[in-house]
Parts: sequence; structure tokens; C-alpha cells
Amino acid sequence: MATTERDQSVPPGSCELGEVMWDMGKDVPGVVMGHHGGDRVQMRAVSGGKEWDALRVRPLTPRERLSLHLAARNEATRSRP
Repeated sequence: MATTERDQSVPPGSCELGEVMWDMGKDVPGVVMGHHGGDRVQMRAVSGGKEWDALRVRPLTPRERLSLHLAARNEATRSRP
């Protein structure tokens, strides 16, 4: 079976603060909020909320990044008076 970019994790310690990554354990995107040692990162949902620890993360695919961007634009449009 061929591996895809969705299967490729990166070392959690290599993630930049504020970067949006995909938590492979929870199968959701999140913003990197901090590091714990070199084996995990603390993440928060893109829309805010409670933080969690992630052990396996990967960069978002272009499609996932576009989907998040469009969801944010749609939410901003809906919340206008």
C-alpha cells in the first residue's frame, strides 16, 4: 500500500507555535499552542476551546487547508450584522 501525505507524521517538537497541524490521534486540525518535551504538543481547536496534548501530528493537506479557510470565511459572513 502506498503512503500518502495524510499518513506522514512529523516530530511534534518540530512544529512552530501558532501553526495549524492535524492531530492524527483525534483526527482533527488544531493550532499548536505549546510543546511538552520533544514528544508532544499542546493544541487547541482552530475555533478556540480547551487545549489537548497530541502525540502524532502532520501538516494539513492543501485540501484540508482550503476547507478550513472557507469554513472561517463562511462563519465570518454569517456573523455579520
